[in-house]
Amino acid sequence: MKLLLVGYGKMGRLVEEMAPEHGCEVAGRVDVGEGDWTAQADVAVDFSTAEALRQNFPKYVERRLPVVIGTTGWSADAPRLREAAERAGIGVVASANFSIGVNLFQMIVAEAARLMQRQDQYGAWIHEAHHATKKDAPSGTALLLRDVMTAASYSRPIDLSSTRAGAIPGIHTVGFDSPSDTIELTHTARDRRGFAAGALVAARWVAGRRGWFTMTDVLTNA
Repeated sequence: MKLLLVGYGKMGRLVEEMAPEHGCEVAGRVDVGEGDWTAQADVAVDFSTAEALRQNFPKYVERRLPVVIGTTGWSADAPRLREAAERAGIGVVASANFSIGVNLFQMIVAEAARLMQRQDQYGAWIHEAHHATKKDAPSGTALLLRDVMTAASYSRPIDLSSTRAGAIPGIHTVGFDSPSDTIELTHTARDRRGFAAGALVAARWVAGRRGWFTMTDVLTNA
């Protein structure tokens, strides 16, 4: 499978490094102000920026090119982009976090939220920590965890907080606290390889599919 890498930062380079392990090769790269959009590819993998994605997406539509989107900070644009993808009949896998472990963690959190909804004595919070250069706070994954909890019928307030320091790859904690005890669920990323591996799994999965998907779809409909 041939990939077009869009955004050639740390994640783009890691996807390129790991591509052969997943039966993929990089056919072309696009980065700020440079790159070859004419490269023949089966799927694009976009780890650019929210602003760049707004400019890139019409190119995916024009080329009928399936795309895996790991960029965050563009949720307000999602309805418009989704409509364009549906008109073009292309497959899109969009996720704030492509780590397989994080996505399984979301399923665990959803079940915990469903159980805790019946226990009024517990309050809930989400805390996330990332490296100092990460721009968005709270992280897209933290927001996704909040949405997963509310979708599981958890209707009480959920406090969100963030830390930006050092070189932390990513730590997400979901907690429930009562007068008598505390329950914490935590996912800790050791490095970025898990994110890149998940993006490559998603790229192979979305080839030949039409529709707008999440990483949960990839993992539960293999």
